[in-house]
This record gives sequence, C-alpha cells and structure tokens, in this order.
Amino acid sequence: MENLQKIVVLIDADNTQLSKMDNVMREISTYGRIIVKRAYGNWKKENLKNWEDEVKRLAIKAVQQFDYVSGKNVTDMAMVIDAVDLLHTGIYDAFVIVASDSDYTPIAIKLHESGVYVIGVGEKKTPEAFRNSCDEFIYLENLSEKELSKADDTDIEYDNDSDANINEIHSLLKIAFEKYQDDDGYVNVSSAGTFIKRTKPDFDLRSYGYLKLPDLIEAYPDKYEIKRYRGKGTVTIVAYKCL
Repeated sequence: MENLQKIVVLIDADNTQLSKMDNVMREISTYGRIIVKRAYGNWKKENLKNWEDEVKRLAIKAVQQFDYVSGKNVTDMAMVIDAVDLLHTGIYDAFVIVASDSDYTPIAIKLHESGVYVIGVGEKKTPEAFRNSCDEFIYLENLSEKELSKADDTDIEYDNDSDANINEIHSLLKIAFEKYQDDDGYVNVSSAGTFIKRTKPDFDLRSYGYLKLPDLIEAYPDKYEIKRYRGKGTVTIVAYKCL
C-alpha cells in the first residue's frame, strides 16, 4: 500500500476503547497525514464523561449526537452521513472507521466501491462481515502502549491470540507461491503480504507474535526457503519458496 496523503478518522465513542485512542492515532499516522478526526457520541452520557480530556489532547472534533429515542443509539447514522459527505468532496485517500459494530459494514463497502482505501479498527469481537468489508482491519488488542511505529521493533508487546489460525496463513503463503513465483521459483515476500492482506483484511502479524512477514516465514524452515538479494539502489528484496 502506498503512503496515504489525506486520511479521515471517524470514531464511534460508544463502541470503542478510550484507553486505546492514543495508540490508534499513532498507528494511523504511520499510514499518512490525518486530515479529519471526529469522535461521535452522546457526550451527556455518564459512560462517555472521561472522553473530554483525551479528545482535547488529541485534537479530535467531538460531534454531539443525541439519542432521539430512548434506548436507541443513533451515533452510527451520524457517522455514516458524515462519511458520505466527506467522500463526495473527493479529496481524501482513506477512511478509518474506529468501531467494533457490524452496522458499519454497508458504509465500509460503499467507501471501498468508491475507490478510497478503507481501514477498520476494532476489537477482536468485531463481526467478520465488517472486518472483510475493509481493505485492512487493525485489532485494538494489537496496539500496545509501547509500540512507537511500524518501523520500530523494540519493546513491542505482542498479543499471541490462541485463536489465530497460523495454518490459514501457511495456506495463503502457498497460494501466493503457486501464483506469483518467478523463473527461479521464488516469490517476493512483499507481493505475498499484499495478497494475504487482500484476502484476509484482518491479517496482522502481531496476532501471531511477529512484526514482519519474513520473520514468520523464517520461523518455519521446514516449510520455506528464504533468500535476500539487492534490488534497485540499496533496497533489499526478500523472497521465499515453499518446500
């Protein structure tokens, strides 16, 4: 994925973790420049009272959304309307939806169909439909307090999720090997990673205890042979073949 120049971040405050907002903004900033930052909720509610200081500190615009009917949360509708309005300006490269609710699946699909890059951010309980409607889905549980950037591999805390199915990743790596191998029988790891992300938007190496895909591949010498070679300039290309 190329670096995104103009990013919109829309947050459902009723449906996400306040304690992770700093990490979310830091993570998304590694993708490009965040232009719009909005958090939606009924700020009169007791459960949102702690959001004020964090919203001010992170320079997030707080959008008030009253509950017009008792017991009915309409925050998602307000977010969807704003997302469509912002999309129609035609100036943004990516939309980030911070929520763990399947109600955002239709707008994620709409944004994707319009050609912008869609990133979802939510808990691991997020329904698969919403996760798969995004180009990329980031789990809140994988955003550690110590993680400074995607390029910094020091002091990273990983979430080794027992439910993470490593066999599925091995299957996808094999498919990439069969489809994209070069004349020497090797596949560019970067190309394989792009394929896996397109197939499985919620793919996050941190769920398996790794920061980079070559690290995962090298951890299975019985399955893969890996090689590195010099590309254009000083770029090092990593490739693998299935054994």
